[in-house]
Amino acid sequence: MTVFDQFYFNVFNHYKARYKRRANTLAVFYISFLQLSIILVLGVFFAAFFNQMNVDTISSQKAWTLFIITSFIVYFKNWIQYSGRKRSVMNAKLNRNKSRQYNIWLLWLLPICCITLSIILLQVL
Repeated sequence: MTVFDQFYFNVFNHYKARYKRRANTLAVFYISFLQLSIILVLGVFFAAFFNQMNVDTISSQKAWTLFIITSFIVYFKNWIQYSGRKRSVMNAKLNRNKSRQYNIWLLWLLPICCITLSIILLQVL
């Protein structure tokens, strides 16, 4: 089970008590938001790095278009992966192994920190 799976189930189990039917939607949104913020930080880092090295790669507009397309792909992948039979299989594995529980505030702080870091790195460009 990956780290993203563990984060997903921590968010899912936290919101399952309060929002029974929407817990899966919130957890899929969270894991997609986290993965996209990590992709954004990496993309901005490499754009700043290539800019400093005077390497001409792709334009800014094409990079943002690529990021939007990647966003749809990541959300669709997570929606397929965490809805259905695979989720119930992973949930059974998680209940059997009793993995570590993370604080929900820390989990929501991770993508916010990634977005903040990417905004700081965008200042370099």
